[in-house]
Amino acid sequence: MDEITGNHDGDPIVDTDAGQPDQNPLWYKDAVIYQVHVKSFYDSNNDGIGDFKGLLQKLDYIADLGVTCIWLLPFYPSPRRDDGYDIAAYEDVSPDYGTMEDARAFIAAAHERGIRVIFELVINHTSDQHPWFQAARKAPKGSPERDFYVWSDDDKLYSGTRIIFLDTEKSNWTWDEDAGAYFWHRFYSHQPDLNFDNPAVLAEVLRVMHFWLDMGVDGLRLDAIPYLIERDGTSNENLTETHVVLQQIRADLDAHYPDRMLLAEANMWPEDTQQYFGGEGVGNGGPECHMAFHFPLMPRMYMAVAQEDRFPITDIMR
Repeated sequence: MDEITGNHDGDPIVDTDAGQPDQNPLWYKDAVIYQVHVKSFYDSNNDGIGDFKGLLQKLDYIADLGVTCIWLLPFYPSPRRDDGYDIAAYEDVSPDYGTMEDARAFIAAAHERGIRVIFELVINHTSDQHPWFQAARKAPKGSPERDFYVWSDDDKLYSGTRIIFLDTEKSNWTWDEDAGAYFWHRFYSHQPDLNFDNPAVLAEVLRVMHFWLDMGVDGLRLDAIPYLIERDGTSNENLTETHVVLQQIRADLDAHYPDRMLLAEANMWPEDTQQYFGGEGVGNGGPECHMAFHFPLMPRMYMAVAQEDRFPITDIMR
């Protein structure tokens, strides 16, 4: 990748041979990735909220840090009851952060500096304000609209599934008065889970993925992926069927965008997280994500610094 350097005045400049990130499909292996929350980074219009125009104004500063990839947290329209991970529209920008044109301008400006951009794609669930869910709860049982989410006439199904947020949730099921049924949610009760047993759901997710990748986004962080599929009598985590869904997503990505990347957010022990790379013995044997977080390692890095001892790191890496 062309190096971004500074001139004698300290202002970052872009190598004249740059203009776009290089085309190496393995670019992510040595990328310097900088996480940015649009709403808190830089406010361009003094309304107290960061925005895309502010982020664009500070791109040279980010480039001067040596960053080669920017990872944006969710910026979509949202009630923001879960800091934007409760998405109400997948193909738009929250008005607080700007417009679609602002997002396009940011991506183009980042690429001009040789910086890639990755977005979050929350595919396990939506906000209960998403039009898909609003249509589902009003549609009759058995209808295509209702089948976008996971429903039950009682709250006893999948009883072996742990509740993630025990401080706020008493069940993974919530009664919906309009639907006359319970809907399934692995996270908050305002975040209904999508039904990936319905092929139409995967088709919509792929369409959304294409929307952003066609705009030039270089990769997608797939949020909460261990929970995509439900089967009674299981923990409903890391299921074979979930890996099959992810392999279908990866196959579509490789067919249309071979230079892009998928990052797995799977908050699991290393032996389970490793499965989200895919491969022989996992799902149908195809590849899944290119990268994955190592969640157990993260706090141990701080422990090692605090204790001035490498053991917390070497222990979890064995």
